[in-house]
Amino acid sequence: MISSKNKQQLKKIAHSSEVLKVNIGKELLNKQVIYNLNNAFNTRELIKVSFLKSAIESGDKNAIILDLSSALNCDIVQIIGNTVLLYKPNPKLKDHIILEK
Repeated sequence: MISSKNKQQLKKIAHSSEVLKVNIGKELLNKQVIYNLNNAFNTRELIKVSFLKSAIESGDKNAIILDLSSALNCDIVQIIGNTVLLYKPNPKLKDHIILEK
């Protein structure tokens, strides 16, 4: 769990730099989507995930986001509309994000 101060820091980084953006449609959270997002966290620490209308028509958006974050073992930084910003630390990266204490 990350602190609110760290969330603010991550939001600034996401706003000022290139962040991978992934769209999720009616297939929702199938094994391939989870696998691809896990692979993306091998090269990045911040990912924006946008849910298309077809994805959230069939269920509760917040429950879907919680399922996604638990499947990926990552933290939810921010939810705006149908877009969620996810963070998973990866100290092996050369551009590793160092959070303030």
